[in-house]
Amino acid sequence: MSGHYFVQGLFVVAGIVTILASLLDWDWFFKARNAQLIVRNVGRPRARLFYGVLGVILICMAIYFYIQVAGS
Repeated sequence: MSGHYFVQGLFVVAGIVTILASLLDWDWFFKARNAQLIVRNVGRPRARLFYGVLGVILICMAIYFYIQVAGS
């Protein structure tokens, strides 16, 4: 059961980091190799929006998984 909480924690931390990177426009985040694909294709402003939405989705997934695990 504790493995579920670890994965949920990872989703929350990843969501918070992506939201903060989006809001604070962290240069190191958007110059990373993985983010460069998005930045090159849609531009930095839209990449920031994309990662902000992705962060919210990750946090929502963690909440959903928590509710599913707690309900069983």
